[in-house]
Amino acid sequence: MATTLISGGTVVTATGRSAADVLVDGEKIAAVLAPGSTLLGQDLARSVDTVLDAAGKYVIPGGIDAHTHMQMPFGGTEASDTFETGTRAAAWGGTTTIVDFAIQRYGERVMDGLAAWHEKAAGECAIDYGFHQIIGDVNDDSLKAMNSLLDEGVSSYKLFMAYPGVFYSDDAQIYKAMRVGAETGLMTMMHAENGPAIDAMVAELLAQGKTDPYYHGVARAWQMEEEATHRAIMLANLTGAPLYVVHVSAKQAVEQLAAARDNGQNVFGETCPQYLYLSLEDQLGAEGFEGAKWVCSTPLRSKHEHHQDHMWQSLRTNDIQMVATDHCPFCMKGQKDLGVGDFSKIPNGIGSVEHRMDLMYQGVVDGKISLERWVEITSTTPARMFGMYGTKGVIAPGADADVVIYDPNGHTSIGLEKTHHMNMDYSAWEGYEIEGHVDTVMSRGKVVVNNNEYLGSKGHGQYVRRSTSQYLV
Repeated sequence: MATTLISGGTVVTATGRSAADVLVDGEKIAAVLAPGSTLLGQDLARSVDTVLDAAGKYVIPGGIDAHTHMQMPFGGTEASDTFETGTRAAAWGGTTTIVDFAIQRYGERVMDGLAAWHEKAAGECAIDYGFHQIIGDVNDDSLKAMNSLLDEGVSSYKLFMAYPGVFYSDDAQIYKAMRVGAETGLMTMMHAENGPAIDAMVAELLAQGKTDPYYHGVARAWQMEEEATHRAIMLANLTGAPLYVVHVSAKQAVEQLAAARDNGQNVFGETCPQYLYLSLEDQLGAEGFEGAKWVCSTPLRSKHEHHQDHMWQSLRTNDIQMVATDHCPFCMKGQKDLGVGDFSKIPNGIGSVEHRMDLMYQGVVDGKISLERWVEITSTTPARMFGMYGTKGVIAPGADADVVIYDPNGHTSIGLEKTHHMNMDYSAWEGYEIEGHVDTVMSRGKVVVNNNEYLGSKGHGQYVRRSTSQYLV
């Protein structure tokens, strides 16, 4: 097996940083050594096959994006990134593992949905991948199937309190599913918005002629998110199920999660880059139909209510535990423009899988999070939360050699014509400047990106079988 020495860098983990060399043997990390160490009396730099110079740079575990939607059917179309294009873009941005969502729709069987997503992804991915399972029809058959998910390496499932007629589960269905989650150790993931009330608000706004993308954010008011988050917490408390609320955007929803955790409940929250940087006024309220670029659910929140600042604070205090993307891209032409004249028909989703690591590193530069916290919320906690830690999310002997060399003195200009590899006709992050740069990305010992050159290939990525959460309080 080929050997690689990553030499002269600063290894950063969730708990600290130190000057160290990293020895890679085949697909695994073999050793983390003091700089210039010998092994069995040999000069490592002379005995390995390849030396990667990381002097002046950070050596971190590869990013884990635990919330993506490749090739997801939604709103009469399908997410524009395939598993091939989406995982390639992820690799460019320093992400070496994704966890996507297999879907069971109403009237379908859970295991058929999982098999369909395996078929989509197999042989296509540039990096490793796992699956959560969406349960879109909670019934006796699907509840029984949930008991077999762990055997398939799936340790988490997702329910929706939004989208009536599509994925929506009522409280009784949520209660029944959570009972199974508590018994099996499956992590319940929840899209927490009050879907029926939102639909009523949508109808009112459209009847008033308020059809622009801006009103997507108005219809999905923060009260809808707080109420649903509280209700999910109460049902989890009743059943004893661990609960993970996805794409938290409202500060009031964070407060609900924080209060439950303070009371000892196993509840967790995820936010996304869009809720840290973007706003209802500046993006959704852009002139004409431009705001459609940033239509996602939960929606962007008002900057005047300081939701964005609260999200950064929550990351510092661990009231929010990690950052994923909810990567679900759609092109403007032929997809987002399905909602011209009716914001409710705009496919919901933003493309960010390529930029998460950079955007969160800018938070380090701006003093909003520490260097160690950057690694924790983008790699280590996702690995622990979803049963991959030890193999993923850490620079340590025996772990997969998923390694990123990050240059703090580099620079990244985000834009469609600059650093864009996602299958989209626009960038939701056009014009953002990052004071840092992903120089080298290694996936299971293979260099897939190096010095602005893509060296990866589809089919390299392998399916990751996950165990139950290693993050429960």
